[in-house]
Amino acid sequence: MSRIAVIGTGYVGLVSGACLADFGNHVVCVDVDAKKIGELNSGRIPIYEQGLEDVVVRNAASGRLSFTTDLAAAVRDCEVVFVAVGTPPADDGSADLRHVETAARSIARAMDGYRVVVDKSTVPVGTARKVSSWIGEELAKRGLPNDFDVVSNPEFLREGSAVQDFTHPDRVVIGAESDRARYLMKEVYRALYLGETPYIETNLETAEMIKYASNAFLAVKITFINEVANLCEKAGANVQDVARAMGKDGRIGHKFLHPGPGYGGSCFPKDTQAMARTGRDFGEPLTIVETTIEANERQKARMVSKIEAGMGGLPGKTVAILGLAFKPNTDDMREAPAIAICEGLVALGARIRAWDPAAMKEAEWRLQGIKSAVEFASDEYEVLSGADALVIVTEWNQFRNLDLERVKSLMRTRDFFDLRNIYKRHEIEAKGFRYFAVGQ
Repeated sequence: MSRIAVIGTGYVGLVSGACLADFGNHVVCVDVDAKKIGELNSGRIPIYEQGLEDVVVRNAASGRLSFTTDLAAAVRDCEVVFVAVGTPPADDGSADLRHVETAARSIARAMDGYRVVVDKSTVPVGTARKVSSWIGEELAKRGLPNDFDVVSNPEFLREGSAVQDFTHPDRVVIGAESDRARYLMKEVYRALYLGETPYIETNLETAEMIKYASNAFLAVKITFINEVANLCEKAGANVQDVARAMGKDGRIGHKFLHPGPGYGGSCFPKDTQAMARTGRDFGEPLTIVETTIEANERQKARMVSKIEAGMGGLPGKTVAILGLAFKPNTDDMREAPAIAICEGLVALGARIRAWDPAAMKEAEWRLQGIKSAVEFASDEYEVLSGADALVIVTEWNQFRNLDLERVKSLMRTRDFFDLRNIYKRHEIEAKGFRYFAVGQ
């Protein structure tokens, strides 16, 4: 059993800490937010993530998982320290590493012997070297030797299925430069190692690059099929059939070939920006990634134009928005297409009535700038009362089987915009709706 400290109880930190405890390790999660720590110690989970509450409660009850604001005590008690703090985008698109630096220096001020410091946050290439330098500077001030290792161990968690992803990963990437650090990391992940999970052991820079390259490629794949969808609309083709046939090719695969209103969330927008910035900094521009970023913003704007054109103008009309989170099974609205769509529709004169199964609290402040034109409903049917159009933005399962007769009776005008292609055109049109999809 390893003794582990996880600094940061945000999305990555809390999921990682809880799952590492579930692997049989003793884990203490640290955060400067005393209110959040108090809630966690009371069994309240601050984020919406399927299965997470059960893991937290179970391991807290067993004594393997605890929460504290005392970073120094946690570092002194643990040999492995994960850094899972936020790395938000700076104005120039690069990753803001202020929280990482603060954590690294705080760890160094508390160290009383050898430690493995693990970068779990998504950080640009070269960050592990900076972390090593920051820790070294603080140890030098204390007159202590550089008795530590820095490891890059990027996360590959999908919101909505993060617990499953952590406990059943496709691979574990360990960027390390000493046998001691590699051994301790394998002990941390011993439960997976015994299950023959693939391990990628490499150097620090390669591990950091793997994370960005993976997310950038997936963003490119999403954007590619969105642009193909747009072409299909003009050419008279059906993008769903195109994507299905492409996905049968083993070299391509079917995942992330689902057209829609563009990608969002905490990873793809931030990571593509950071990778593009890294390319420019090294004098090797990643033009495909840069174009992907631009095309994704155009896709969101295109959805607004599609709705405006389909409805024949927006002034005085009410648009019902189903789904606000950037994807199902999460309450995360960071960079969600719904934000840009709602703002764009309001700018063109529409009023918005919206509902999401999990993101209503988040939406109240994310849509603060247009609050005078936005009304929030209590369920997927109240949102439709008197609406001129229905727009499905997030493909929650409960939206896949709406009572269409009830929907029809509630709406004033029967415009049905399915931005996730979760319905069949003939089924919707047979009910008397005008159906608008993406790439059909």
